[in-house]
Order: sequence, then structure tokens, then C-alpha cells
Amino acid sequence: QVQLVESGGGLVQAGDSLRLSCAASGRTVSSYAMGWFRQAPGKEREFVATISWSGGRTYYADSVKGRFTISRDNAKNTVYLQMNSLKPEDTAVYYCAAKFGGAGWGPSEYAYWGQGTQVTVSS
Repeated sequence: QVQLVESGGGLVQAGDSLRLSCAASGRTVSSYAMGWFRQAPGKEREFVATISWSGGRTYYADSVKGRFTISRDNAKNTVYLQMNSLKPEDTAVYYCAAKFGGAGWGPSEYAYWGQGTQVTVSS
């Protein structure tokens, strides 16, 4: 089993930055691909970014490309999401997740999920 705990969310203004962290415990996640997803009120959970187990491959949703950066520190069993130039439409609960195999886009591919952290961006 893998337990994931997100942190770093909060209330910011448009244009500000935040860095989310996802700390893993239970088992090392160094062999798992990791992803960030988000869910706004009344909307389905959507893909944000994913990173391969080695960190060598990253993929982003078009809506965040160029503004968000996913990274990982396998020695610390932690994955990060650096979010710059935040917009009100980025407001959502952000979840990290772990999956077997390579990086992936679909929520159903992921076996383990954190509880989420709220990000609110005011205009």
C-alpha cells in the first residue's frame, strides 16, 4: 500500500505562485509514475501533469503547459507541482496519485490517491 498526502494549497491572487507537495509513505514510490489531477466544483476530475518513475518524462494538460512544472525527489519519496502565473480557473482541489508502469493521463490508471489540497485563486 502507498499513502499519499498533499500539502501546499491555499488562497492566492491571480498571477501568484504555489508549490504543492505530495509525500508518500508505506512503500517507496520510486518505481511508480506519479500524476497530479484537479477537480473543481461541479466538474469531473481532470488531468494536470504526470511524471515517469525516473523523472525523465513529463506531460502536461494544455491548460497548464508553460505555467506548471511537475518534479520528483525519489530520495525524499516526494512529488511536487510548481504552479506559476495562477489563474482563477486553476481553482480546484488538487490530488496526487501513483500508478504502476509509465506516465499516464487517465484517472482510472492510478492505483493510489491522496486526499487532496485546496487551491483557490482570486481575481
